[in-house]
Amino acid sequence: MTPPERGKMCAVMDICWFLWMLPAAVRAVEEMLMDSTTATAELGWTVYPTSGWEEVSGYDEHMNTIRTYQVCNVFEGSQNNWVRSKFIRRRGAQRIHVEMKFSVRDCSSIPNVPGSCKETFNLYYYESDSDVATKTFPAWMDNPWIKVDTIAADESFSQVDLGGRVMKINTEVRSFGPVSRQGFYLAFQDYGGCMSLIAVRVFYRKCPRVIQNGAIFQETLSGAESTSLVTAWGMCIPNSEEVDVPIKLYCNGNGEWMVPIGRCVCKAGYEAVENGTVCRACPSGFFKPAQGGDSCRPCPINSRTTSEGASNCMCRSGYYRTDSDPLQMPCTTIPSAPRNVISSVNETSLTLEWNPPKESGGRDDVVYNVICKSCGAGRGGCTRCGDNVQFTPRQLGLREPRVHVSDLLAHTRYTFEVQAVNGVSDQSPYSPQFASVNITTNQAVPSAVSIMHQVSQTVDSITLSWSQPSQPNGVILDYELQYYEKDQSEYNSSTVKSQTTTAVVRGLKPGTIYVFQVRARTVAGFGRYSGKMYFRTMTEAEYQTSLQEKLPLIIGSAATGLVFLIAIVVIIIVCSRRRGSDRTESEYTDKLQHYTSGHMSPGMKIYIDPFTYEDPNEAVRVFAKEIDISCVKIEQVIGAGEFGEVCSGNLKLPGKREMVVAIKTLKAGYTEKQRRDFLSEASIMGQFDHPNVIRLEGVVTKSTPVMIITEFMENGSLDSFLRQNDGQFTVIQLVGMLRGIAAGMKYLSDMNYVHRDLAARNILVNSNLVCKVSDFGLSRFLEDDTSDPTYTSALGGKIPIRWTAPEAIQYRKFTSSSDVWSYGIVMWEIMSYGERPYWDMSNQDVINAIEQDYRLPTPMDCPVALHQLMLDCWQKERGDRPKFSQIVNTLDKMIRNPNSLKATTPLSSGAHLPLLDRSVPDFSSFSTVDEWLEAIKMGQYKENFANSEFNSFESVSQMTMDDILQVGVTLAGHQKKILNSIQTMRAQMNQIQSVEV
Repeated sequence: MTPPERGKMCAVMDICWFLWMLPAAVRAVEEMLMDSTTATAELGWTVYPTSGWEEVSGYDEHMNTIRTYQVCNVFEGSQNNWVRSKFIRRRGAQRIHVEMKFSVRDCSSIPNVPGSCKETFNLYYYESDSDVATKTFPAWMDNPWIKVDTIAADESFSQVDLGGRVMKINTEVRSFGPVSRQGFYLAFQDYGGCMSLIAVRVFYRKCPRVIQNGAIFQETLSGAESTSLVTAWGMCIPNSEEVDVPIKLYCNGNGEWMVPIGRCVCKAGYEAVENGTVCRACPSGFFKPAQGGDSCRPCPINSRTTSEGASNCMCRSGYYRTDSDPLQMPCTTIPSAPRNVISSVNETSLTLEWNPPKESGGRDDVVYNVICKSCGAGRGGCTRCGDNVQFTPRQLGLREPRVHVSDLLAHTRYTFEVQAVNGVSDQSPYSPQFASVNITTNQAVPSAVSIMHQVSQTVDSITLSWSQPSQPNGVILDYELQYYEKDQSEYNSSTVKSQTTTAVVRGLKPGTIYVFQVRARTVAGFGRYSGKMYFRTMTEAEYQTSLQEKLPLIIGSAATGLVFLIAIVVIIIVCSRRRGSDRTESEYTDKLQHYTSGHMSPGMKIYIDPFTYEDPNEAVRVFAKEIDISCVKIEQVIGAGEFGEVCSGNLKLPGKREMVVAIKTLKAGYTEKQRRDFLSEASIMGQFDHPNVIRLEGVVTKSTPVMIITEFMENGSLDSFLRQNDGQFTVIQLVGMLRGIAAGMKYLSDMNYVHRDLAARNILVNSNLVCKVSDFGLSRFLEDDTSDPTYTSALGGKIPIRWTAPEAIQYRKFTSSSDVWSYGIVMWEIMSYGERPYWDMSNQDVINAIEQDYRLPTPMDCPVALHQLMLDCWQKERGDRPKFSQIVNTLDKMIRNPNSLKATTPLSSGAHLPLLDRSVPDFSSFSTVDEWLEAIKMGQYKENFANSEFNSFESVSQMTMDDILQVGVTLAGHQKKILNSIQTMRAQMNQIQSVEV
């Protein structure tokens, strides 16, 4: 290829421009500020001195004219040749890049060249806000010019061939910054070289507009330094939303994107297409249930969509889906009726068996309910069976197709309906399908007599009375009373017949213990004997003493009758007065927990207060198992108790597997009273056996340190556990926790035990989220001093005011009803994820507020039904509060019917602020919006608020839901929490303004 004709050139320079050979550079987005190769006329740059640089013309590979500058005064000494560009506006750039194409003649190839010949030149710049340069300003020297670099050629040329001169083109790029004025000049200084400045390009770099990680990033200028990283905030593409953290990219000095942080994903109902740059709505008949990168999927069987962009498919008529069913699961229907019900009657009990329904409705959670109806002997209608009928294993929710029914009435006709239900049966408007069977019970003997007591005794006789059997199963013909001496065999027994429920047994030995049992007889025969009861006849001495004591009573019987009538009147008056005020309650009523209340279930244990023992150590021996210290291994300290450390460790009892336990230790130097108080909790705990009450494994009292060993609860106290897992549980899971606590308290209440310190801090949680009542040591707080602000003095004792019922605070009247009040507070703690009841109010403020009938408001997202149950627990009159058995039944119904838990108190759109609604902190207690966000646990959005200029309480209080979305809060729970806090802030501002007015 023939070189183009060169332009005017100094004869000394052997330079040719093969400009068509310049490599094409691949770069990031570059915005050109000046390009000398595009000039169509003379560049007109300023040179100094005039004998230095010279502007000449040339041609590029397309035969386009270009303008260049050259200089070659190598034979003249002390060269200082400058050429200055015209004013270049920076257009917002902070760092400027200069690409220079030049050639340099090798000094050694020039004949007779002096030693001052150079093969380099210098690059300078000067900033200015306007074009102010003249031929003499700025001065042609290092100052005020700023030197960028000395530019050296990678290759210089020296050879000449027959086809023309051969030259080497050098390309160098330099950058400088930061620049802050409106523009700048470039200057090139030659100080004794032979070179040509072929082309100069001045540009700045920026990162291009890009869609990455589901977000749009606009063009971003690179930073002022080569190492700068400029933060660019992404905006989610339409129909997507931010996850993880705010979306960022960093633009480096070369105009390249790097360090992606966060991402946006397509919303539910939209799928990513076109390499993740577009979120497209799911077409009709398809859905996507959650945000993310999944594709749309076809609707499950028996469901459909009503529009594009569906996040779930609606079930067709007659088909349903439960709240726990995944959205990709086919819709299901109710099962058909069970088949082939078979009954097997045995006197007053029967066994029912059946085959599963032919159609399960498409589900595998089919269970069975058995409805019992008693139809009597006449032609009247059938009625539901009473609670006395027993179903084994249960009446409702049977998983196996069989049930045993007992305690039916003899000679009675019954109808049993066996229903098949599944998870969607409660959503169907139709009653469950069932199969029925009619049976008639056989003749049966009466049930056993449950209660027998002694009416009177003499030296040779005992008069006994008993109750009729609960199920006589016919007319009682008579009773048979069997008795024998305790030290003799049952085979030596005697019997007495009686047609009433009373009998006198005569001919007994004085001062002798006898065993008695009674049974009833009908036409069907004898029933079972009652349990054995032991009664003793009187000795001669006891009988004589008894006569002497009774003689004056007999003489004064008439007077006694009058006194008795007067006493009755007095008792009525006293009782009526005490009903109006609890202030006359004895201080020691709380010591009587070990007496039965008269409504205990048969066989139910009664709690015995260990402090009633003359020797408290005896109570420990009775109720707690002694463990040898060699079986206990302490692993680590997990906390501190009032008397010493709390540790976790292992317990290995002989013949049993090793188990993880919690160990409370008594610190060294204890007093005997401290030891007694420490072990009293074990004496209490050892009497309990329930899955929702902490289990005592045993004590170590014969070695040092003294220990109380209990089962280990992995998740610790409930209040801390809830705070650590704020918002992580479903409502059903929280109700399950509430149900467990209520079941434990029902058990304690049935034993006549009053806890007195029921609170979330005293509930322990294991790895399966089972909650267990613990900490049975409040009795010591009633006397001992403590610095714990939770327990405040009241009438000489320490009481946890925020959890305690009004009558217990005022009169120290602790009952199961006061425990119910405390349980209501625990409900509030659980539904608010460990929030402190009554927030920062003082204890006295709490007492005053409760006295004025104020109650804690509904926690955020708490179902109305649960808050109503709390309010029931906080009834002022303790008799109006529900029993723990009723609470358990209520929670069971909620669990069986989750729809009852869906209704929550909506967020108010107005500025109303209840007196005690302090679930949102008072904004006036914070000095900045950042502090407020931290207080409501939304600190991750501080930067979002600041960047959107919501940096004052005035601006924040005016935010709407659209503003919250634009700030970047995309999680529904966080949106609701922030909006609720803003509404409260408005209300607080309105209250402040009204006060000022």
